[in-house]
Amino acid sequence: MHDNLILSVSLIGVLGVGAQWLAWRLQAPAIVLMSAAGLAVGPFWSALTGHPILDPNAEFGELLRPIVSLAVAVILFEGGLNLRFHELKEAGAALRRLIFVGTPIAWALGSLAAHYAAGLSWETSILFAGILVVTGPTVIMPLLRQSKLGGRVGATLKWEGIVNDPVGALLAVAVFEVLRVFNAGDGGVFGAAFWILFAAGLGALLGTVFGVVLVQAFRRGLTPEYLKAPILFAAVLLCYALAEEIEHETGLVAVTAFGMALANSRIASLQDVRRFKENIAVLLISGVFVILTASLTPETIASAMTPATLLFLVLMLFVVRPVSAGLSTFGALEAKESILVGWIAPRGIVAVAISGFFAQRMVEAGYEDAERMIPLAFAMAISTVVLHGFTIGPLARRLGLARVGKPGVLLVGSTPWGVGFAKALRDAGAEVLVADANWGRLRAAREAGLDRYYGEVVSEDAELRLDHARFETVAAVSANEPYNALVCSHFAPELGRHHVFQLSTQDAQEDDPRAIVLSARGRTLGGRGRTYDAFTRDFYRGWVFSKTPLTEDYKLADLRRDRPDADLLAEIRPDGGLVFLGPSRDPKAGPGAVIIAFGPAELSKPKQQTKIPTTES
Repeated sequence: MHDNLILSVSLIGVLGVGAQWLAWRLQAPAIVLMSAAGLAVGPFWSALTGHPILDPNAEFGELLRPIVSLAVAVILFEGGLNLRFHELKEAGAALRRLIFVGTPIAWALGSLAAHYAAGLSWETSILFAGILVVTGPTVIMPLLRQSKLGGRVGATLKWEGIVNDPVGALLAVAVFEVLRVFNAGDGGVFGAAFWILFAAGLGALLGTVFGVVLVQAFRRGLTPEYLKAPILFAAVLLCYALAEEIEHETGLVAVTAFGMALANSRIASLQDVRRFKENIAVLLISGVFVILTASLTPETIASAMTPATLLFLVLMLFVVRPVSAGLSTFGALEAKESILVGWIAPRGIVAVAISGFFAQRMVEAGYEDAERMIPLAFAMAISTVVLHGFTIGPLARRLGLARVGKPGVLLVGSTPWGVGFAKALRDAGAEVLVADANWGRLRAAREAGLDRYYGEVVSEDAELRLDHARFETVAAVSANEPYNALVCSHFAPELGRHHVFQLSTQDAQEDDPRAIVLSARGRTLGGRGRTYDAFTRDFYRGWVFSKTPLTEDYKLADLRRDRPDADLLAEIRPDGGLVFLGPSRDPKAGPGAVIIAFGPAELSKPKQQTKIPTTES
């Protein structure tokens, strides 16, 4: 038994993280692959052989419920870290209406659909519909990047997912507590309502106290930097456990309030803590998904694959969401924007995890039909992710809301050399956004007619105001190498390290032990040994940026022959893709590509009489 348990835990970790990695490699929805992994080793293998490879109920026994409970608590705490009140205030009328008007409408209509279409009892329907009001950021953000959807609609969908991520869990907690107290038959309706509000208030107060105490400890330097994240993780578990001692299920309220207290505290180390919690949440989410899907039986899955389930999905997709979004955003968005918002509402990891969490408790409370919540939640999540993933791009383009062309580059640092580089990229057809926190330094970019962002790109304000759909590559070209490294580290988790680049300010490159470690910087832009100082010196010596289109008659070898001293900085490929060049990153340079170079104004004398198809700036 001991050896089997170790093997089961290892298998859950490998399957969950492996599915996440495969989703990244294939650019596929992680929720689909994680579900497939759990189903394969659980009910599907059981249906084929009679015995599942992984049976969490048998392996973990009584430990299964507390394991899932603690994992869900950490997931909700991580969601609470995204609830910043000033962002909700500034996000616009459309988002506020979606949250405060659309959520109750969706909850009411979803309850009707769950009861009359799926055949669930009223109690289970109301609780399940409350969970399904969420649209998590883990599924929304990839869809927005995939569809090039930015602007007001992109911001509305993004912040709806962030703000209402823990809302479904809180609604489920409220419904479950009402049912539990009513079933106990103590105190009547008013007594039950009072106790629910009192217990929830105590849980929220406990979580807030935990948040305030830790914020003060962090600000006063009472904890070393390397222990902040582990202390916070332990505090989340303790907060949840203490709240559960007050009243069952109030722990979820407490950890959400804990996260919200930290999110609104403005402590300097919050970003590092948030990244640690995101990493832990990814691991726990992967594990919970595999456990929940592997715990299903072939009979449970078969009972959910009915015309009633299909009718429920159709109503949720084509009635509940469009009606709730349309009514709540009327007058705040244009008609075509409301149409897109009314269609895009993918349910993600949190909805499924919370459904599995409460399904067990509802069954224990006597609501046998609640076991259908898990397969229904998976069906809802997978169908919305797949359908919305395939349709968001075409629908956005059809409505004229998607960006035209490939996403461009965010160039951080409005230096003279950086502005010249940005102009060369723009003139070659790439979309460029120049960012700087100094208004004076942006003057050259303004005079050059470049698109600009005035502000600190690694600030919380930029998370809200900077349209991330506009770029898929970041180049930090300021005079401060540690700042360049900070910018690249900030964007690397979102874009991938192969899409973040920086200039160096010292003669130390990617394989040099004197350089900032690779994990804390971007890839080197420019040739080996070419630093910010060298580029700036040559710029003031009269070197210029040029763009050279390559053809069948004029190839990369010809360019290198004619301009041996030039730095090859970027390649714009025939499909419009932009690739920055550097050490060990030579251009593919086929016909139709455009090479951006930086070199002397006077071309070197060609060895052959060949016209160089280049323009200079």
